[in-house]
Amino acid sequence: MSFFGVLIVGLVAGWLAGRIMRSRAHGLGIDLVVGLIGAMLGGWVLGLLGLAATSPVGTLVTATVGAVVLIAVLRAWGNHPA
Repeated sequence: MSFFGVLIVGLVAGWLAGRIMRSRAHGLGIDLVVGLIGAMLGGWVLGLLGLAATSPVGTLVTATVGAVVLIAVLRAWGNHPA
């Protein structure tokens, strides 16, 4: 996936995760960071399970699930202003 493709997937995944977790709007920058870290987290977890996202939709789902997990962990840790 191209650099811009990764950015778009990260941005959409962060935005979707924010809506799913009913997080306050923090802006595109934070959505992008959450989405990109979520994509790495989701890809890592799928790798542990022996799976991989092979399509753009699979990549978006993986990134969104990872971002949701990231927001949940940060909330539990008390470091996410949501």
